[in-house]
Amino acid sequence: MIYEMRIYHCAPGRLPALLNRFDTITLEFWEKYGIRQVGFWTTLVGESNQALTYLLQWESLAEREKKWNAFSSDAGWLAKRTETEAEGIIVQRIENSLLAPTAFSSLK
Repeated sequence: MIYEMRIYHCAPGRLPALLNRFDTITLEFWEKYGIRQVGFWTTLVGESNQALTYLLQWESLAEREKKWNAFSSDAGWLAKRTETEAEGIIVQRIENSLLAPTAFSSLK
């Protein structure tokens, strides 16, 4: 199993818009493409409280490439993303890491 950690650093004050977009739009598209999320977190204490961190679960890099590319090029998703950014950008910067669990990890 491979895990992908993504951290979205929002434009000032735009975290609520990002949370709403995930809740009402993005997750439906992920379901359509079989993208499995492990969890989502906001930052309680840390460098910035304007970030969303989440983990995705993949069987392989090939599965990730196929499903992520299909999602990210979906015309419906692209239209909704543009619509939700009519008042300005939501995400300023994205950090992305692909992680492999250790032998002693509770997530395998």
